[in-house]
Amino acid sequence: MKISRVSIDVLEVPVENAYVAAGRAVAANWHVAARITTSDGIEGFGYIVKTGEQLMRAIAQAARELGDTLIGMNVLETEAAWQKMAAAGKWVGPGGLLHWAMAPLDIAMWDAAGKTLDQPLYRLLGGYRDHIPAYASDWLWYSLSNDQLAESAQSHAKNGYKAIKLRLGKELSPKEQADRARIAGNAAGAGVAVMVDGTESWDLPYARAAGRALQDAGVTWLEDPVNHADVAGLASLAAEFDIPVTGGENLYTLTQFQHTLQARAVDVAILDLFRVGGITPWRKIASLTESYRVPISGHVAPEFHVHLLAAAPNGQIVEYMPRSMAILQNMPEPVDGVLTAPDGPGHGLALDEAAYERCRVE
Repeated sequence: MKISRVSIDVLEVPVENAYVAAGRAVAANWHVAARITTSDGIEGFGYIVKTGEQLMRAIAQAARELGDTLIGMNVLETEAAWQKMAAAGKWVGPGGLLHWAMAPLDIAMWDAAGKTLDQPLYRLLGGYRDHIPAYASDWLWYSLSNDQLAESAQSHAKNGYKAIKLRLGKELSPKEQADRARIAGNAAGAGVAVMVDGTESWDLPYARAAGRALQDAGVTWLEDPVNHADVAGLASLAAEFDIPVTGGENLYTLTQFQHTLQARAVDVAILDLFRVGGITPWRKIASLTESYRVPISGHVAPEFHVHLLAAAPNGQIVEYMPRSMAILQNMPEPVDGVLTAPDGPGHGLALDEAAYERCRVE
């Protein structure tokens, strides 16, 4: 059960259809992947994913150095390993690049721990259930035309989703934002909830006007209407609207989540597995949000988040945005809008080794 080897790779995983997000063309999903091998031959793997190449090699180098500190540790001692890495990199943390570098290693350790104990991850984390409702998040960008948006919304509905999430920028008026939400809702049909993400691109006056218009249009979720640092602004919107104001994917630490929750700034907290630094801190933040009676969701990475959200009593819904399908043999997919965790040990995922090698750039 002792860690005998740690390897780190950088992968460029092409997307099937290039798209524009936040004004930037996306042709590939970049990964930093960690593979941890134990003295008894068990391998666990984990990775982070970003749509851009910037700083991924720097994160990989930081992960290599942190990985060296794990050699000889018991793979079941995930908390001790996380704290050791945090201490080694504390001068550049907490948060930021340090957490991005720790996350793939922490995920890989939990995977190896599950394989060592022959238990799936959701059960190691408490086993509250093995599934979670999912919403469609892919191909609903604000760069799409109204016709393209309607076509995508209709396709997601036909695939069984009960909820879809649109990205909304700041280029349109609040009325035009609401019109796009109506177009998507009409195309998806009755019984499909329309959620929206402001991508932190609005100021407070615009967010207040857009939120009212979107609420009147029947939207059921308003994500990141203003910058996450404007906790007072978020709290004022959460108090004003009947629909939930959601956010948190840009937060890194337990303390940041505590401040946001104390201010009642979000009705649903969104946790980003990579930003918080992996599974070990994720579960602490989930417990914190439960103490405030706030439900949680996860930001992308559904293949990992399905385990975490299923295990959490306050897990509400998972964002289905699969960015790593091309390097996996068995990416879990929703059935009738529900995502079920793989029942194999660890996270239950298997790498497509040939695809992995094709995509590896370092």
